Amino acid sequence: MTQTLFVSDLHLDPKRPHIIAAFCHFLEKNSGIDALYILGDLFEYWIGDDDPAIGLETVIDSLHAFSNSGTPVFLIHGNRDFLIGKKFAKRIQCKILEEETVINLYGTPTLIMHGDTLCTDDIAYQKYRAKARNPFIRKALLMLTVKQRLKIADSLRNKSKSAIQEKPEEIMDVNQQTVEKVMQKHNVTHLIHGHTHRPGEHEFILNGKPHQRTVLGDWYDQGSVLRCTPDSSKLEIIKS
Repeated sequence: MTQTLFVSDLHLDPKRPHIIAAFCHFLEKNSGIDALYILGDLFEYWIGDDDPAIGLETVIDSLHAFSNSGTPVFLIHGNRDFLIGKKFAKRIQCKILEEETVINLYGTPTLIMHGDTLCTDDIAYQKYRAKARNPFIRKALLMLTVKQRLKIADSLRNKSKSAIQEKPEEIMDVNQQTVEKVMQKHNVTHLIHGHTHRPGEHEFILNGKPHQRTVLGDWYDQGSVLRCTPDSSKLEIIKS
C-alpha cells in the first residue's frame, strides 16, 4: 500500500487491554505500508529496556512482526517513554529518530516531533523536561533498580495528573510563535506532532506562504491515525 501512517500518544498500558488489542489489530490490518511513524508516548511509561514489561508482550511481539514483514517503523521519544533505548529498538526492529526530524513525505519536506517542546507557555513543565532529559539524570535513573524506577514513575504520573487539573488549558497547548519558529528553523510548511491530545488540522500563513500543522490524537478511549498518500492526508478515528 502506498501510504505512510503516523500515530502518537498510544499510552499503552496493561490496565487497558482493549487499546492494546486495538493497536495490535491496527498493525495487522496495515501491514505492507510504506512506513509507520510513532511520534512519542507509545507506552504509558517506559522505565528502561531492562523492564520485563509484563502485560505488554503481545504488542511488542506485534510490533516486531509488523517491522519484520518489511514495513519500516520509526520512533520519536515522548515525555512518557524517553528511556526507550537501543535494546528495545532492536527488539522491535525500529529506528529511533531525533526529537525534531524532517522527512520527505511524498515530495513534501515535513517536520515530525512529539510536540511537548512546542508548549512553551507551560514553564513548569519545560523546566521539568530539561531536568528529566539531562543525560546525567538519565544515566542516574537507569542505574536504579527496576522497582525503584517503577516507584518514581508512579509518583510522577500522580503529580502530573494533579498539575494538569490545576493548570489553565491554554498553557498546555502549543505556542503559535514557537510553532512558527521551529518550522522556519527547518524550512518546512508542514508539521506533524502529538502530545496535546487535541487532534486537528491547523492552517496559517507564514512569510506569505500557507503552512499546515497536523495534531495527532491519543489512544486512551479510541485510536487516532494520520493516513498519508501521495495525493492526500486524513486524520482517522479507530474504534477500539
